[in-house]
Amino acid sequence: MPRTEISDGIGRFAVSVDSVATASACIRLIERFFTTSRSTMTSKGTAPLVRCAWCSDEPLYQAYHDTEWGVPLHDETRLFEMLILEGAQAGLSWITILRKRENYRRAFDGFDAARIARYDERKQAALLADPGIVRNRLKVAAAIVNARAYLDLRDEFGSFDDWIWQFVDGRPRHNAWRSMADVPASTVESGAMSRALAKRGFKFVGSTICYAFMQAVGMVNDHTTDCFRHKTVR
Repeated sequence: MPRTEISDGIGRFAVSVDSVATASACIRLIERFFTTSRSTMTSKGTAPLVRCAWCSDEPLYQAYHDTEWGVPLHDETRLFEMLILEGAQAGLSWITILRKRENYRRAFDGFDAARIARYDERKQAALLADPGIVRNRLKVAAAIVNARAYLDLRDEFGSFDDWIWQFVDGRPRHNAWRSMADVPASTVESGAMSRALAKRGFKFVGSTICYAFMQAVGMVNDHTTDCFRHKTVR
């Protein structure tokens, strides 16, 4: 009796049939079974991850959402970087800044505040001619002013990390928003941070910008409750 071999994409097995026609029909039937089975397994066994509604399907955005946004950050250089980038975002979308982040790191010397604080007019002109960053005169000037204010603050308090985290008592606030419509644009804490930074000479540090900063560096966990990162960010 003729034998034919069938593959399900995982293993192979043989069946015996009494004719070539029957073998062909058998192949079609079994292939249809495995196609249906694989579809069911995919939809039930490997359901797509649910992310916050603001996160698009762009890989760069998803990687940022999945590995950075809302994760508590205490590296002082990275905190300074995020403060500058959040200010640069004002009036723009975050994905615009995210796409330019590596250019910013190159143009601003890895966000070394001591080097940025020494930028002169020639360096500012070079930055304003750099298509890899947002070429806004006020924002570029603010980055330099903020570098100097950051260094002064660190000299006075010893740690920018400790100072900035005081606005949430040193520990992340874990919220439980059901949708993005529930997430506030600013809070009492972001307002207090904004006023304190502005008093010390920082620019582009309004309450809304400060709350976006707090979300980004994990001072608050604002992943919505349906997002797979809500329970895992700590």
